[in-house]
Amino acid sequence: MELIQETPHLSAYLGADEAVDHDHPRVRDTAARLATSAADSYDYARRAFEFVRDTVTHSQDAGDLRVTWRASGVLEQGTGICHAKAHALAALLRAEGIPAALCYQRFDVVHGLVAVRFRGAWHRQDPRGNKPGVDAQFSLDGERLAFTPDLKSNEMDYPVLYAAPHPAVLAALKAAPDRPYLWRHLPTAL
Repeated sequence: MELIQETPHLSAYLGADEAVDHDHPRVRDTAARLATSAADSYDYARRAFEFVRDTVTHSQDAGDLRVTWRASGVLEQGTGICHAKAHALAALLRAEGIPAALCYQRFDVVHGLVAVRFRGAWHRQDPRGNKPGVDAQFSLDGERLAFTPDLKSNEMDYPVLYAAPHPAVLAALKAAPDRPYLWRHLPTAL
C-alpha cells in the first residue's frame, strides 16, 4: 500500500498540537531518558516504540476505564487505547526530531497507528500492546502490526498519513467520560 502524506511538508510531522504535545515536560523528560541509552535515531525510535507498547497498558486489555488522549496524559496515567498510545509514540518520536504521522485502519471501529519516517520512506508501527494472538514489533523491513484487515469483511487500511489526530477520533476521545462510553462512540469509518 502506498502511504499518502496529508500535507507535503515534512515539518508538519514534527509539530506539536493539543494531542501530540511533545513540548510538554513529561514527554520531554521521557524522551530524554529513552535517548540517553540509544545508539542512534533508529535505536531511539525502537526504544520509544517498545516503551509505549510495553509500559503503557492498553486500557481495554487492562480493564482500565480511564480515557486518555493527550500524549502527556497517556504517559502520566500509563494507560490508553490504541489512539492514545499512538499519540504518545508520535510525541516521543517528534520530541527527538523524528517525523511521525498518525494513520488508521478500519475494523469494527477505527484503529490507530503511527508511521515513522526513515530511509526516505514511511513505516507503519502499532504500539497498541501485545497479548496472546497479537505480536506487533518495530520494523522498517515489512510491517509487523497487531492486526491485518480482512478486505472481504470491509476492513481496511487507510493510506493517509495525518500530521494531527483525525478530528472524528479526537472528538470521540475528548468527549468520553469512560472507556465503555468511548467504545460506543468511536468512529466506525473515517
